[in-house]
Amino acid sequence: MQPQPRFHSGRFLTFDVGGRLYALRSEEVLEVIRMPPVARVPQSPPALLGIGNLRGAVLPVAGMRQLLGKPAAAGGPSARAIVLDLGSPIAILVDGVAALEYAGEAQIDTRPKEVGADGPERLLGVLSLAGDRGVAKILDIRSMLEAAFASRGRARPHDIKSRVAAEARGERRGTEATETLVTFEVAGQEFALPLSDVQEIIPAPASVTALAHSEAVVLGLTAVRDMLLPLLSLRVLLGFSSKQATDRQKVLVVKVGGARVGLVADRARAIVAAETRLLDPIPPSLAARTGGESRIRSVYRGESGRRLISILSPQQLFRDDVMQKLAAEQRSQTGREEPAAPTAHQELTFLVFRLGDDEFGLPIDTVVEVARVPDQITRLPRTPKFLEGVINLRGEVLPVIDQRRRFDLPPLEKGDGRRLIVVKTERHRAGLIVDGVSDVLRSSADAIDPAPELTDDTSRLVRGLINLPSANRIVLLLDPMELLTRAEQGLLDKFEARRQRTDA
Repeated sequence: MQPQPRFHSGRFLTFDVGGRLYALRSEEVLEVIRMPPVARVPQSPPALLGIGNLRGAVLPVAGMRQLLGKPAAAGGPSARAIVLDLGSPIAILVDGVAALEYAGEAQIDTRPKEVGADGPERLLGVLSLAGDRGVAKILDIRSMLEAAFASRGRARPHDIKSRVAAEARGERRGTEATETLVTFEVAGQEFALPLSDVQEIIPAPASVTALAHSEAVVLGLTAVRDMLLPLLSLRVLLGFSSKQATDRQKVLVVKVGGARVGLVADRARAIVAAETRLLDPIPPSLAARTGGESRIRSVYRGESGRRLISILSPQQLFRDDVMQKLAAEQRSQTGREEPAAPTAHQELTFLVFRLGDDEFGLPIDTVVEVARVPDQITRLPRTPKFLEGVINLRGEVLPVIDQRRRFDLPPLEKGDGRRLIVVKTERHRAGLIVDGVSDVLRSSADAIDPAPELTDDTSRLVRGLINLPSANRIVLLLDPMELLTRAEQGLLDKFEARRQRTDA
């Protein structure tokens, strides 16, 4: 049995949880802040409210009510987050902060019988407050957090950047030749660019700096991670009306002729694995024209010809003089040349999807395609609740998983924007139903932060995170394999064995 700590005197921060006063030693407290926005971690212990952003740094946020076994409550105006230094920063949410107290030795009692912990409380002592203001229990907060987020024998390496980079570079499986396309809408028509030509997809900025004496195709400049990005209208490039429409506009960041540019589309549509046998060159009668059709490299005949997608060639989108002018404008605005593109092993790309207000990322090389949720999903008897059913995807029986059910979230009231993400791992292929797909993010491995290693389940599922403090966003990077439990992986093993027998 460890000896009880002895406090001779010191300062304590007192706070309220559920009408009861508690105290922490002041040397454990870094600061007290208002509750920061948090990204919730799926399948995490109830006490983990999420991962918060504190002035550009990320830290886990735990609920003191949950740690004490009390019912959760909506944070009122007095609620505060106490940031602790326990080897690494962690914040705890309390109902309110009372005072910073100085206590002499006579005010502190550490005798076990008199201390009397209640339920999950773990105490170092009891603090008698001056002026007959009652007592505050001194929490052994380190011990309580370790109990709530117990880690059991992690065997995983701790180099998160190397791990994510290795997984993001995995080669695509499949016997049929395909080309991955990013599709988007311009003037009501669906177009596409090869995913290999798209560095990332981001929301259209709220403000744009106009360029003097520029052509109608050039919308202006915006800043993306300390680099100026010229924005060009796909409507004008493709010969449509220059009228820009909705609040759903997206910017496709591409690099052409040494210049990095953003192509503004009306909205993003999907990621499609296009069979190369269904890619047809543009008819000669159209290719000879000088209008928007000349920008089209080929046409994809999807869904048995019912869905025609015009595939653009970035190299054919711009005239040489326009590209030279853009490059010159970019140099004059930045005062320096754009740095050379990072090598492939340094740059990672992730597909970002939404569940409620939270955003999650998957390595783009694990994503086969993104599509609308099919109207027809065949239900299967005696299967887990997360399994929505199966669909026939170009002759392949594909299990479909509802990620809301998988993460024990309530059903979505309006599901018009839901998407099906077809992912593959080393052994499995499945469709994930999500609330929506946000964008495609490109990040260097060095910019990926490790997720707080609080529990085995959390550390396996969340492989890292991308922190975008300027946009008030935290994107949790998930391991596709860990989206499934062992039992669920066994179920998908049966689907995979059936698929291989069918292929044979």
